[in-house]
Amino acid sequence: MLGDSINNSSERNPIELDLGENQYAELCRVATIDIGTNSTHLLIAKLERKLNTFSIELAEKSTTRLGERDPITGELTSLAMNRAFSTLKRFKELSESYNVESLLIAATSAVREAPNGKNFISEIKRKIGLDVELISGAEEARLIYLGVLSGMQFGNKPHLVLDIGGGSTELILADSSEARALTSTKIGAVRLQREFIKKDPISSQAELFLRSFIRGSMESAIDKVTKRIEEGETPVLVATSGTAMAIGALISNKEDKPQSKLQGYKISKNNLDLIVSQLIKMTPYERSELSSLSERRSEIIVPGALILQTIMSMVNVNEIVLSERALREGLVVDWMCRNNYLKDQLSFQGSIRERTVIHQARRFGVNSKRSKKVAEFALDFYDHTKGILHDDNGEGRDLLWAAAKLHACGKHINISAFHKHSWYLIKNGELLGYSQSEHLMVAAIARYHRKSFPKKKHEAWQLLIDESQKKLVAEMSLLLRLSCSLDRRPEPLISKIVIEVNNEKINIELIPNELGQNLDLEKWSLTKTIVLIKKIKDFDINLL
Repeated sequence: MLGDSINNSSERNPIELDLGENQYAELCRVATIDIGTNSTHLLIAKLERKLNTFSIELAEKSTTRLGERDPITGELTSLAMNRAFSTLKRFKELSESYNVESLLIAATSAVREAPNGKNFISEIKRKIGLDVELISGAEEARLIYLGVLSGMQFGNKPHLVLDIGGGSTELILADSSEARALTSTKIGAVRLQREFIKKDPISSQAELFLRSFIRGSMESAIDKVTKRIEEGETPVLVATSGTAMAIGALISNKEDKPQSKLQGYKISKNNLDLIVSQLIKMTPYERSELSSLSERRSEIIVPGALILQTIMSMVNVNEIVLSERALREGLVVDWMCRNNYLKDQLSFQGSIRERTVIHQARRFGVNSKRSKKVAEFALDFYDHTKGILHDDNGEGRDLLWAAAKLHACGKHINISAFHKHSWYLIKNGELLGYSQSEHLMVAAIARYHRKSFPKKKHEAWQLLIDESQKKLVAEMSLLLRLSCSLDRRPEPLISKIVIEVNNEKINIELIPNELGQNLDLEKWSLTKTIVLIKKIKDFDINLL
């Protein structure tokens, strides 16, 4: 949530939030339910009181199709309501089994527009004993913003957050400090499919009509957000929820290395145009045969994709970034605000990367005192050896810090070859604020902090997309090797390191915590690492 973005310059290190080796954060659980037009979702989040953050323990959904309302009266049908009753009863039992402190339930477009929507909410209370909040379109947009912001680093750039639901589309202009514009428009994948698509595949005339209808429906929202974009700003377009995730999965599956997670995955306009042109020509059955689409999603993906494509064109951007977090996570953040977990609703967005790294480190019992020192030394090496040991322009500094904090987490599994276990745990863990590629690079940097250098046969190396990523990992892992070589004792003896560079010669002085302490062990270890690194890097180093 809110705060300054991470500064990659040498003048500022990532913040340290370690709470002590034996000081464990108090935990509680909160559950949220999103009653949507197409699906009803359950999320159970585990909160850490002292870190003021949360992780997802369980996420489930059921296709309740409340948007299939009576065509004449517009009311929710008995069949749809009964599907929802059954789902909500099951979700309530699941939540109780997790001993959640609170269960938060929000109903959106389909329920708020139906003439019998309030009666439906009353029946939920009577039959199941659950309190449901019927939220407005603007409130839905605000909660979506909070959810996206809880898992994505906004930095200093404005972002356009787009959520294409079954019955409405929310478009939000925001930055890391505030939502500048919140809009909600009555178009959605289910609504367009139900009202306008009578034959599928659709004809070219029907496609043209849908595009025109979407453009006309979204003009007011687009105008509102564009007026609040300041001169010189180029917003980042972020898309979330079912349609965007399905499109992202379809595009990713066509790549040589499909994404295991879509958080931070980027979709180019060319790839979006290509996949939409293919989907439009297919029957619902043909689309349902695609591995990324369920039967229900295959029925509504075309209108949803047309909304995404049209809005992308209207805001004149060439790339979309995906967010796996949205309304449900926003409900968690909002609850945290109201219960004094956060000083304000966005008080730790700027440090979301640091917090999620520290959360994972604590989860796997990493020694916080030692990992903090390793991270400090790694950043010292980074800041003083640019142009000699690395040529990074700033991107790698934060990845190096994260890898340094997590490099020893594999000891949680086994001390033998723990660097490989660290790679596995980091790769399969949740690192909020990092894109998928950044996530894999953090894992790889930790993987290569000891033992062998990268090899083509290694999975950690193969998962890196291109040569620039491999170069960054190779350089950052060397810096991590150097810093880890100084981590030799249960209680660190080194207070700081002084690094001077003259004519590509590096002088290093190790400063002990107390005058006269013997650092021969650390010097031996560092010298041994230097000999290894000099096999691939030509530099001169001197220990003072």
